[in-house]
Amino acid sequence: MNNKSKPTIFCDIDGTLLRHGGDICEIASCESSTDDLLPNAQNAIRYWDKSGYTIILTTGRKESLRAKTEAELTRLGIVYDQLVMGLGGGKRIIINDRKEGSREDQCQAINISRNKGLQYFDFEGDLEVITEDKPKVIEKPWGSEEV
Repeated sequence: MNNKSKPTIFCDIDGTLLRHGGDICEIASCESSTDDLLPNAQNAIRYWDKSGYTIILTTGRKESLRAKTEAELTRLGIVYDQLVMGLGGGKRIIINDRKEGSREDQCQAINISRNKGLQYFDFEGDLEVITEDKPKVIEKPWGSEEV
């Protein structure tokens, strides 16, 4: 990302930052522990926050669970700029325009395996486009990644 503006990160909570443990009734009735934080969740949030990214957390959790969710995120050290709730379980599609005179996409999507954590969270470089014939190995500056 070569533009001067910092990215806005839209990041799902359950299965991405916190272990996805079941249905909404289970989420409503139990407290998460720090054991429920997925690998690199706090590192990613800290990196994005210190780098000046706008962090928008998204979740399919019901709006009635907002206070519980906010308290849980605070207790686990997950900071954010906005929390969007009630998205449901369907696909999430982001639509954005390109800046006038630019061919650079202003929107990118990253899908990760549920409950595996964030393997990499510095999005300043170019992201790879992955086709349907996956998995494949991509060479990165930090080594090979199977995607």
